[in-house]
Amino acid sequence: MTAAERAKQFMPFAALKGYEDALRKVEKVVREKVELSEEKKEELDRLLHIIRKNDMVKAVYYEDGEYLEITGMVARLDVTAGILKIVQTKIPFENLYDLEPVGKGENKKERE
Repeated sequence: MTAAERAKQFMPFAALKGYEDALRKVEKVVREKVELSEEKKEELDRLLHIIRKNDMVKAVYYEDGEYLEITGMVARLDVTAGILKIVQTKIPFENLYDLEPVGKGENKKERE
């Protein structure tokens, strides 16, 4: 018997393969949505008027009891409908928590 075959005998046995990973996905901490201050709302509004389609941005938003972060290219910005679409993710304006330009926009901001 080779050393590798012998080592297999002592490996832990998982009767339900992938069960622990599935449990980790299910057990998430549900958080309440934070009410933004007026200053934060004004800052987000200002940024939403500066950002254009194809700009790179990083957004933090609330969805299904948790805060998520996404970085990507703005695919659509619909002020009338109140939707910011980053790549394939649609984010309603009221769910935005934080927004910041990434890349070229940051450098321009630093120079000013």
